[in-house]
Amino acid sequence: MRVVVAPDALKGTWPAERAAAAIARGWRTVRPDDAVAEIPQADGGEGTLAGVRQARPEAELRSRGPVTGPAGAPVAGAWLDLGDGTALCELAIVAGMHLMPGLDALRATSRGLGEVMAHALDAGATRLVVALGGSASTDGGLPVLEALGDRRPPPGGATVLCDVRAPLLGPGGAAAVFAPQKGASPLDVVALERRLEEVVARLGADPDVPGTGAAGGVGYALLAWGATLVEGAPEMARLTGLEEAGRDADLVVTGEGRFDAQSLMGKVTGHALDTFPRVAVIAGEVAADPGVWSASLTTLAGSREAAMREPDRWLEEAGRAAARAWEDHGPSAFVRRR
Repeated sequence: MRVVVAPDALKGTWPAERAAAAIARGWRTVRPDDAVAEIPQADGGEGTLAGVRQARPEAELRSRGPVTGPAGAPVAGAWLDLGDGTALCELAIVAGMHLMPGLDALRATSRGLGEVMAHALDAGATRLVVALGGSASTDGGLPVLEALGDRRPPPGGATVLCDVRAPLLGPGGAAAVFAPQKGASPLDVVALERRLEEVVARLGADPDVPGTGAAGGVGYALLAWGATLVEGAPEMARLTGLEEAGRDADLVVTGEGRFDAQSLMGKVTGHALDTFPRVAVIAGEVAADPGVWSASLTTLAGSREAAMREPDRWLEEAGRAAARAWEDHGPSAFVRRR
């Protein structure tokens, strides 16, 4: 049989490519004659560039050199040349929370992303794909536009991969929902909401478009610039070849750090469940019923702490469990119950 292993990262624990490798090893120990392909995924946030690079070995990583990091200090900037005129840029590489010495939602900047995009355009890119997610800032994306200067989207357009559907403003927006995760106090949230309102007054685009709240409002700024906002997981599936491979596979094994109701709202696992006929879900924790066979690393390991100490071990064990479930129960266990 043909199996595609396509998890997202277990955030804070294990990157997607290592999760895919561990699950695949486990499956192969039970069913060594199966054809198992590893296609790690992302929802438009951290890991997007790495996943596409693994799936498309012809792509070339291009260095921009130092760019402005989220705390102002320089960080290494790079983008992926897909070889067809498309440049893939990932915000998390140059403006992610993991690059901050200490969270500071009021002062963190997204400027580095604009510097990388400008470099790709100056190098002749005819299409841009920009992955948002994992940002440290809530600056409305104005620093990105400042770094781009008078450059406009290329002839092939600019597609922005959003890992959330949030609008820019209001109780479900960038400041109220996501800024506290970036270190913002309640008073900071009020100040950041005012900042975002000022960005709207300046740029004039519709702040209610889904995804405008992504990356602290960078989604909004790029919409105003002329880009198209899309859900990250489906576009990632196309870029990596998962869309085609999954249709031809007998089973797609996917997963993430925590499967819950949010997983069905544009995330990698939810997209797989909606798209492919037979799916297995492996997650650090399973807090909602995915409607198909699933495995929780926390349950397998006996505790969340034990699972996080040895994610490789328990991902491999989950891969073995999935293969045994296929042998014991057949394909029907992996068809989603509606």
